[in-house]
Amino acid sequence: MNIALIIVAAGSSTRMGGKIKKEYLSLNNGTVLSEAALSFLKTKKISNVTIVCPKDKDPDAQKAFYSNPETRLLTQNIPVSFIKGGASRQESVFNALNFLQTEKPDIVLIHDGARPFLTSELVEATIKNTVKYNASVPALTPIDTQKEIDENGFIVRHLTRKMLSAVQTPQGFSFEKIFTAHQKARIDGKEYTDDTEIFDNYNTEKTFVFDGEEKNKKITYKDDVNLLNENSLCEINSKSGVSKMIRTGLGYDKHRLVENRRLIIGGVEIPFEKGEDGHSDGDAVLHAVTDAVLGAAHLGDIGSYFPDTDPQYKNADSKNLLAFAWKDVKNAGFNLENLDIVLILQSPKFLPYRNAVIKSIAEILEVPEDKVFIKAKTAEHLGDAGNGLCLEVYASCLLSK
Repeated sequence: MNIALIIVAAGSSTRMGGKIKKEYLSLNNGTVLSEAALSFLKTKKISNVTIVCPKDKDPDAQKAFYSNPETRLLTQNIPVSFIKGGASRQESVFNALNFLQTEKPDIVLIHDGARPFLTSELVEATIKNTVKYNASVPALTPIDTQKEIDENGFIVRHLTRKMLSAVQTPQGFSFEKIFTAHQKARIDGKEYTDDTEIFDNYNTEKTFVFDGEEKNKKITYKDDVNLLNENSLCEINSKSGVSKMIRTGLGYDKHRLVENRRLIIGGVEIPFEKGEDGHSDGDAVLHAVTDAVLGAAHLGDIGSYFPDTDPQYKNADSKNLLAFAWKDVKNAGFNLENLDIVLILQSPKFLPYRNAVIKSIAEILEVPEDKVFIKAKTAEHLGDAGNGLCLEVYASCLLSK
């Protein structure tokens, strides 16, 4: 099934205030815009993505969207287009639908670029209900009792709360039906508040409403920055600007020691009669470090980056693997505050090589040597490590953003 995703991010964010468009504010490993897309991309069901932004091929929108390495990874084989929006949200959506008409997707999901907190489960539910009903929308029952008032501020109708819903996005539609409805609305010259209203006014079918998510809030006003703070955004304040967000990461690796292999620790070869067995060069220290920094940045792990089933990584230099992963971590906006490593190795003695290993790791990560430390422990002849059958490594890192 061809499922198109439209993310609307063409507004000026005037209600938000500030110099940065709300969709381009930093959040987690990227921006509000990249986070808004991520839950869709993780379902692996999206065929193409259209970002509606202030101008065609908008470089600011592209930078914001691709700021998260995971977003870049998940869209490697998916067309992503950046098109100019219109004077209203309705016109912006129409521009996107018109752009997609040559593609003719089966269904289209339309989402606000300023709603970054939805889950993939909500996306899956939207797809499922859209396939079944041709139009669907997540919504919440209002907490407060609702009233209809007149132009003078008097109540004219008491509404039944359980019959009301506050709709969210994504809103899902049969592409053909919503595009035809938008075309008719455009001919009629009518303005509508959202796409479900357009669908319902020009179709005999009605939009199906299902349970939304409380956390799926839209960032609209300046005070909504607090929503970002609650979801791991760097805290913003008027005096100091953006303060650091701190992330910790823990990596672990264990390799069997065998004959006819080199013993490589932290990128440094150490003379010994045995070396680490492994698909790559077996450098367990660098493997643990790679897992630690990727985990802290919420980007994955060494197995997802460099699977041992892939022949291109056979006997690979682990320095190159760490450097590749670290580049993604840096591109996500993180810096290394410190890295602490524990090597469990019965023999040979590690101390003579410690400074060389610290220097090697610091060079790979392009940081001062005082941000890296490693110490070795024997296992007192206990267990596999203590009996010389393997070595073990624990790596802990602190990243800031």
